[in-house]
Amino acid sequence: LLGSLLAGAAASMTQLILFRAIQGIGAGGLFALSFIIIGDIVSPRERGKYQGLFGAVWGVSSVAGPLLGGFFADQGEILGITGWRWIFYINIPFGILALLVTSSVLHIPRANVKHAIDYLGALFMVIGVAAILLAISVTGPVDGWLHPYTLSYFAIAILFTALFIWWESKVEEPLLPLRLFKNHTFSLTSAIGFIIGAGMFGAIVLLPLYMQVNLQYTPSEAGIRLIPMMLGIVAMAVTSGRLISKTGKYKRFPVAGMVVLIIAMGLFTTINKEMPYWQLAIYAMLMGMGVGLSMQTIVIALQNDVEYRDMGVATSSNTFFRSLGASFGTAIFGTVLTNRFVSEIESNLPAGSAPDAILGVTENTAIIATLPAEIQQLIFTSFDRAFSLVFWIALPLIVIGFLLTTRLRERPLRESIDRQTIE
Repeated sequence: LLGSLLAGAAASMTQLILFRAIQGIGAGGLFALSFIIIGDIVSPRERGKYQGLFGAVWGVSSVAGPLLGGFFADQGEILGITGWRWIFYINIPFGILALLVTSSVLHIPRANVKHAIDYLGALFMVIGVAAILLAISVTGPVDGWLHPYTLSYFAIAILFTALFIWWESKVEEPLLPLRLFKNHTFSLTSAIGFIIGAGMFGAIVLLPLYMQVNLQYTPSEAGIRLIPMMLGIVAMAVTSGRLISKTGKYKRFPVAGMVVLIIAMGLFTTINKEMPYWQLAIYAMLMGMGVGLSMQTIVIALQNDVEYRDMGVATSSNTFFRSLGASFGTAIFGTVLTNRFVSEIESNLPAGSAPDAILGVTENTAIIATLPAEIQQLIFTSFDRAFSLVFWIALPLIVIGFLLTTRLRERPLRESIDRQTIE
């Protein structure tokens, strides 16, 4: 709530970034806690239908967020406040309502256990992840991959990742216990979660951009046209969750989900401006179905295979790897898209045209309407090719995810919660 309030009131980009970081701290904890709480009060056998509902809610939110964001961005002012600020202010009433509901109806078992928070490990991890993201998404594409800034960021990332691993092996209560990686299911589900995050969020970020550039939709119109993806997520998350609780079998669902994702990625490589929206909607729905079949089912497999004392950190780690995949996917796919688009424009631009103005269309799509028809067609063709390349690159990543899901070990889902006393 505090992060949303401050971000909405930000007076500069620096302030907005800082306040978004505060908002992310709270959101990151809430996202992981929802799955942890279900694991704490519901047995693994019954957990599927509840986590399926959570997955459905998450799917709706992931698509409704860009939709509402696009709507607010299109508004000049709402109640005397600049439209984009409502992207953050809208969280406040929902957050207060959620706080009141959970305070009144959520009653979970309590255990008085003293823990030490691994602040230093968290610092090392944040610096390492931030440095590599800056290298991949900012300095590399802008300044060059061999530029001193880019190389420095990579060096910082390697250094602090090494420090994080070293510290986690020494500290008494590590942020991410390295012993968990000896667990076959934990290692596999972490890698699968990373891949799902990269594939899904890359699509959620890039599809609206494609619709705004090549199909000339407004931000809110592009958000509305993501609804088929949301429907796919909701339908498969709920269905797979109920079937898991009914049959006690879970491995088949992430395997099937990865197959569907492979099909969706393959179809998206054929995307072009002439493609009718209904066809694009089918592709988006298939992608949503793949995510819905995979996302919450790997959490069920993970929670069923780790000890009760490790369930919280294992679940939050899985969420972390999925979020990390989303960050890497967005950064890498965005970089590939931009670089290929720039390359196509520069190699095909007619003599006498100003390349700098044309290259700004991804930041301001309104520019396209002011350009000559010949240049507009060049932009559309270049963006088609760039977008297709992104999905060709994503396709082998999803294939790796499929191979990993086939190695999951199907274990009987426990009928009870094996709580242990932790000292």
